[in-house]
Amino acid sequence: MALFYSVRQLEEMEMASALPLWRQILAQSAEESGISQDESLARMRASLHAMIEADEAYDPGQLSHSRLIGGDAERMRSYVARGESICGEFVGAVLTGAIRMGECNACMHRIVAAPTAGACGVMPAVLLPYARAHGTSEDELVAALYIAAGFGMVIATRASMSGAEAGCQAEIGTASAMAAAALVYLHGGNVQQMSSAVAIALKNMMGLVCDPVAGLVEVPCVKRNAAGAMNALGAAELALAGIRSRVPADEVIDAMRAVGEMMAPQLRETGQGGIAASPTAVRFRNDFFGK
Repeated sequence: MALFYSVRQLEEMEMASALPLWRQILAQSAEESGISQDESLARMRASLHAMIEADEAYDPGQLSHSRLIGGDAERMRSYVARGESICGEFVGAVLTGAIRMGECNACMHRIVAAPTAGACGVMPAVLLPYARAHGTSEDELVAALYIAAGFGMVIATRASMSGAEAGCQAEIGTASAMAAAALVYLHGGNVQQMSSAVAIALKNMMGLVCDPVAGLVEVPCVKRNAAGAMNALGAAELALAGIRSRVPADEVIDAMRAVGEMMAPQLRETGQGGIAASPTAVRFRNDFFGK
């Protein structure tokens, strides 16, 4: 049996124990992995540090091998710093962080697949600016990562995290849902609100195809990280306001799996449909790889 097979299970775990949910996820995860809880904590803390280091190591002057990606995060940062942005510093930092991490991935830097490399920008893009804005401790961020991991495990069990299997809804969508749950936790929300945030985030990304130009995890992937981060913010805010998903999270996850199964192969990471099939994308692919 999978470690976590339903969001309902996570809700019942929270209600049945005096321990906070993240502690229960930690305990079960450590037991399943055959390691101590201290070792599990150390590994999760190392993942957090790797996110922070990747964010800090961003090089605005570096381009990916294809030259499709590079420098956009610095453009976003500069725009926000000039005071010209519509949404202000916090949202600007989220957008900057998402693009920065996506560019780091495209340029072959060390990143954290959270839950995949193609969706690596969503989690750090919301968690790190939140921590800076609210003075969140490292320990609380580690706890939030366990919350995200618990909900992510359910999605992986009931559906998929693979673009090749279920489209980008399974990558950016899952990352967005995990980040939304983590944000609700950090902002003092309960497990029912976390569940609603997950459901809302996934519904907003339902049907998103995986259509990388020339098969590279660059276009439109990097900018979709920014969209996923913004979606996580919106879903968390709605849930914290008391707005509940009318469809339970487990049913939303099952629907995502079904939608993924209905997707044509051309829309699942093959680089043959969607944006990847646009005239500009086809010309780039032929120029870059040869016909």
